[in-house]
Amino acid sequence: MKATKHVARLITVLLAGASPALAQTGTGRAASAPELTLNAQGYYEAPAANVLVFSNWYDGLFADSKISGVEIIQQGERIATNGDVRLSATPGQWDAIGRLIDRQVDAATGAITVTLEYPDYQWRYRIRSEKRGGAVAIAVILDQPVPAALAGKAGFNLELLPAAYFHHSFMADGAGGTFPLYPADAMTRTPERNAASGRAEGLGAEPIAIAHGTRFVLAPEDPARRVTIRSTADVQLFDGRNQAQNGWFVLRSLLPAGKTGRVLEWVVQPNAVPGWLRAPVIAHSQLGYTPQARKIATIELDRGDTRALPARLLRVGEDGAMTPVATGPTTRWGNYLRYSYRQLDFSAVRTPGTYVLEYGQTRTAPFRIAADVYAGAWHPTLDVYFPVAMDHMFVNEGYRVWHGDAHRDDARQAPVSHEHIDLYAQGPTTDTRFKPGEHIPGLAVGGWFDAGDFDIRTQSQYQVIRSLVDSWERWHPTRDTTAIDWTRRRTEIHVPDGTPDLLQQIRHGTLQLIAQFDAVGHAIHGIVEPDVAQYTHLGDASTKTDGLIYDPALKLGEERGGRSGTPDDRWAFTTKASALNYGSIAGLAAASRALAEVDPALSKKARDLAVRTWAEEQSHAPDLYQHGNTTGGPLEAEKFSAAVELLRTTRDPAYAAAVQASWPAMEKSFAFTLRDAVAAIPRMPASYRAAMIPAVRAYAAKMEEATKANPFGVTITTGGWAGSGTVLGQALNAYVLHKAFPEIVSTDAVFRGAEFLLGHHPGSDLSFVSAVGTRSKEVAYGNNRADFSFIAGGVVPGVLVIKPDFPENHEDWPFFWGENEYVIPEGAMWIELAQAINELSATKVAK
Repeated sequence: MKATKHVARLITVLLAGASPALAQTGTGRAASAPELTLNAQGYYEAPAANVLVFSNWYDGLFADSKISGVEIIQQGERIATNGDVRLSATPGQWDAIGRLIDRQVDAATGAITVTLEYPDYQWRYRIRSEKRGGAVAIAVILDQPVPAALAGKAGFNLELLPAAYFHHSFMADGAGGTFPLYPADAMTRTPERNAASGRAEGLGAEPIAIAHGTRFVLAPEDPARRVTIRSTADVQLFDGRNQAQNGWFVLRSLLPAGKTGRVLEWVVQPNAVPGWLRAPVIAHSQLGYTPQARKIATIELDRGDTRALPARLLRVGEDGAMTPVATGPTTRWGNYLRYSYRQLDFSAVRTPGTYVLEYGQTRTAPFRIAADVYAGAWHPTLDVYFPVAMDHMFVNEGYRVWHGDAHRDDARQAPVSHEHIDLYAQGPTTDTRFKPGEHIPGLAVGGWFDAGDFDIRTQSQYQVIRSLVDSWERWHPTRDTTAIDWTRRRTEIHVPDGTPDLLQQIRHGTLQLIAQFDAVGHAIHGIVEPDVAQYTHLGDASTKTDGLIYDPALKLGEERGGRSGTPDDRWAFTTKASALNYGSIAGLAAASRALAEVDPALSKKARDLAVRTWAEEQSHAPDLYQHGNTTGGPLEAEKFSAAVELLRTTRDPAYAAAVQASWPAMEKSFAFTLRDAVAAIPRMPASYRAAMIPAVRAYAAKMEEATKANPFGVTITTGGWAGSGTVLGQALNAYVLHKAFPEIVSTDAVFRGAEFLLGHHPGSDLSFVSAVGTRSKEVAYGNNRADFSFIAGGVVPGVLVIKPDFPENHEDWPFFWGENEYVIPEGAMWIELAQAINELSATKVAK
């Protein structure tokens, strides 16, 4: 009997290795569904099926992060989320969401009770889940009825990942239907909600339900995706993509008016395929390895997979022959998150060539062992990603226009005492000579789109400038594949113009920083869309506005004399913040060094402005306004970076004194300021470096300890934004510390960080740098995300840990911004890291 079960299980595993959809036995039916149990991690678990009940939560600002409420993980994929009481059928990112008050887990009974509230309506509700055999019963319990204002609006929603149900069917009370590949449903006209709801003013539209019933079966034909839901009230199925491209399929039951107690119950039963095991993942660098490098492949296994399969390294021949190369056996690393891990060390293999790795039926894409694997790894980021991110320019690539000359109408003064979207806010005054709503001239120049959206976030601008300057000063890359003409406001990708591209990008960012000081006299938080309807714009950035300066004297839609009556211009948030001023000083001082030869006039202006602003900041108490992540980092850290860059630029002893005075505070936050601290060493007395040694040793010891926490040897974050930026930062920290303190810090962490970005990470083996490595992110959250596409060289946040233990990065749904959104600082850091490793690799060869 045991042998028979083992054979059946092995067949299932082999099928799983070929395709998750085939990972089943027979028809996929079971005599009885495996019972769900409440495990020690606080979620319901059966073989190959999990139901999470508020294990994850995100604040109301980013309610559409798709990591909250009731969630379903089935056969290794998270296919449903946001199970909660919502106020519309297909809510968007900026729509209201209940505030989490309390979560209680009763391990003895297997029940979870969550209390939430909508504070604007002074209304609380509870969601209680209980295990019921192979299902989970989820009830909405009210101590007070649905408020009159929410009657007909409040309902229990569960959102289904569209990509999981494309090409699948459903049944509602026995009536069949299929999930649409593209939204094409009828809509009903409704009075539009206000701007805070996430939609433009005027007439709006709401989707009409695709189907309804009290019993839904999702994907009845596919055991890997089958979910059965039985409800005490009518359930409607909606397609949220009718309103927004990032919408999901939504199951929804309205809550009854005037009732209390257990007003609604759903019984949710995800199908668990008997004997299913997740296919192994061979985590490795998609780019490859240099001959002398450490080479570790980490094999990620379902914890139920107890087989000891052979792991092989195969060399690819010209004729397609796969020749095994001798390596040692795999070794067990242990358990991490929900998987178990084995590792294959093939560091001894140094012969250049093309290779693949194999474990059982799983085989990787080809990768190289070669001395030059990192030589061009940063090229796509500089050649394509940064040009595409250039604001206030027409950007062309061959036959393709990435976007037109965007935001020529920048920018209007933001209203006072106003908290805006995306962490922008304006204080009680403008801190400028401009009245709220008035045009601020001179801002329509330079800068990069911050991320997958189109705002200019000043904090990101100066971070990128400094990172690019570091690349220039360390390695002087003269690569020239982009033509930039600021007079014509035109960028041509893959067209040389005689000037190093890195310097041109530094100039472009510097133009925006200087424009802010010229316009209002200080650094501003940034420039962002005036409402959600524009903020969520997808497509050509130049079509977000009419490009004409708003004139309130004109009628809506009227154009006259190069002005417009359409108030679509972006807003500039201008409340003074000394932290932003100091960060901009650092960026300007660094840029002045890099631009000294290619643009002496701009270089001098940047330097003079940095010196003058520093002096002004010393003449008064600091402006301490803070909001979100748009008003600069910690004040003392930003001041320290400004002093360091001014010292490097001017060599003035006054800045050395400022650096020395700040060092005791910086030592306490060494992990966050060490690159600045090390950069000052050449201009400081020997005692400064000596005083840093204890902090370096402590940091190195802490990082060494962190490498033992998981099999990948890096820090893996667990917040709502995944951790590629943290990994990049720590790898660059290791590089600069190794250069300054080689006797204390080795290069190992530099390589581990790059390998993590390139595929050696949990959840998959994809490179998180699009177009870098054989298999990389091809579906990402760039400004072309609606096309399910990518921007070459963009770096995504990467592995998002869905609490408590599920590592995730979707390649089938770009709209997961917490794991798939490109941001410019990470792009600049990747340019640095790739060149750092190329340098270190060359040094190893030389030795």
